[in-house]
Amino acid sequence: MLLDLKVYLENRGSASIVDLSNKFRTPPDALRGMLGHWVKKGLVVRHDFDAGCGGCKPSDDCGGCGVSASFEIYDWIGPQG
Repeated sequence: MLLDLKVYLENRGSASIVDLSNKFRTPPDALRGMLGHWVKKGLVVRHDFDAGCGGCKPSDDCGGCGVSASFEIYDWIGPQG
């Protein structure tokens, strides 16, 4: 599953923890452990955005979506497979 997660992120470029949990039918905490492996290797970076602050859409023209949930996004920064 660790390699499946790697391939998925390589192909997509980024995904939220919720997307990954739904895709792999695995609890977020279990995925965080696996993602931590790729983060330590310098292939994935984790971003935490507080929705409503403009963090989920980094620009100067934030529309203030008002969503109060927190977003956890993982980006693939390693070479493409």
